[in-house]
Amino acid sequence: MRDKMPPFYAHPFDDDKLHEECGVFGVIGVAEAANFVALGLHALQHRGQEAGGIVSYDPDTGFNSARRFGYVRDNFTKASLMGTLPGELSIGHVRYSTSGSKGNTAIRDVQPFFGEFSMGGCAIAHNGNVTNAVALRRELIERGSIFSSSSDSECIIHLMARSIQSDIPERMKDALRRIEGAFSIVAMTRSKLIGVRDALGVRPLMLGKLAEGWVLSSETCALDIIGAEFIREIEPGEMVVVTAKGVESFFPFEPRPSRPCIFEHVYFSRPDSILGGRSVYETRRQIGVELAKETPVDADLVCPVPDSGTPAAIGYSQQSGIPYAMGIIRNQYMGRTFIEPTEQIRNMGVRLKLNVNRALIKGQRVILVDDSVVRGTTSMKIKEMILDAGAAEVHFRIASPPTAWPCFYGVDTPDRGKLLASGMSEDEMRAHLGVDSLRFVSLDGLYRAAGYAKGRKTSCPQYCDACFSGEYPVTPRDMLDQGFEMKAAQ
Repeated sequence: MRDKMPPFYAHPFDDDKLHEECGVFGVIGVAEAANFVALGLHALQHRGQEAGGIVSYDPDTGFNSARRFGYVRDNFTKASLMGTLPGELSIGHVRYSTSGSKGNTAIRDVQPFFGEFSMGGCAIAHNGNVTNAVALRRELIERGSIFSSSSDSECIIHLMARSIQSDIPERMKDALRRIEGAFSIVAMTRSKLIGVRDALGVRPLMLGKLAEGWVLSSETCALDIIGAEFIREIEPGEMVVVTAKGVESFFPFEPRPSRPCIFEHVYFSRPDSILGGRSVYETRRQIGVELAKETPVDADLVCPVPDSGTPAAIGYSQQSGIPYAMGIIRNQYMGRTFIEPTEQIRNMGVRLKLNVNRALIKGQRVILVDDSVVRGTTSMKIKEMILDAGAAEVHFRIASPPTAWPCFYGVDTPDRGKLLASGMSEDEMRAHLGVDSLRFVSLDGLYRAAGYAKGRKTSCPQYCDACFSGEYPVTPRDMLDQGFEMKAAQ
């Protein structure tokens, strides 16, 4: 999913960050399941703020759905809407679009998608990106399929429709064996909740228990909000089928070494989630520790770029002994839907969302800790704000390696030429940003922070780190057809 948000969702601070495209959530076996899904989606809002959708099933009314643009809190808290989504089985999806028709987002692109088959209906919500979607779509259209959206995810429904298997889980296995890329899927039939994770396990998916029911979620933090017990992660390459009888597990794909996305630890997942058996917060704090060990500098204050830089800044401060301070304050009420009516307001840019604590910063040598540098535009604006407040020096410390390559597995990434690190060395980026120093955590340091004491084993990386290394575990077939050049083999 790779298109841009419409202008009324845009914000100048957000266009210089990487965005996870989606969050998925599903519940079976509890009354008013859609209400639990709405709460779960609210906890996953950081994974997609553009739109959301919920589908439920009730024996008396059948499948029911609601899809809306905007925040979950603004749409799925109304009793008048939630009353139209009855039943003990429901799934939902929050979206930040990264594929489909560029600049032409429509309600038909909002998931979950629904298909009616001979053995009954099926709704499906997908987190990830299908890297051979263009070729599949062309093939399916030539064979008579009619698409109603511009999303790559709809290919799965059409592939299922063409399968000759006798039940929906088997048809889904058939379809997903044709899919390349990354996917975590939550789907539902009239009596089943289905969860699937691709063979590499790039995108996360969790299993939880709620009273007599079961839950599937992109992250554990969404289990917490509804009081569900975290049972385990869905394994890479695993499909679970949940019914009133319990959970069945299948492994329909050819086994491969897992490669979960390491950027989930750096930025995408909420810090109160558990991922790969580790606290996301603790991993981010440990990244700051590694940064302080690798890139020391004399300074007076360590300040996070809120909110994503906060745990790493705490770790940097603890390791270095330099005091931690909230030098930048975030406006918690600055939403993505803020309308910028004039050029003057647009030029305020980051100041609409972040403000410098001037009394604290003046005359100080400041270390700013952020999660990443993408285009560099936000880093430039923050540096100017800090200097305007009277800082004596500005040092950037970045809690990820240089982002030099685009992601094709469900993350909104600029073209490679727009990534600052793709064409500049670290020193060139420092000069471009006009700061006293700029340093990134090493790839080895990032792996150590994630629990691998010896760092990254070059011959066998444990994560997908393609955005840093240029080593793609799944060939981005569609992008190669469009002229993308992969890193030369070394």
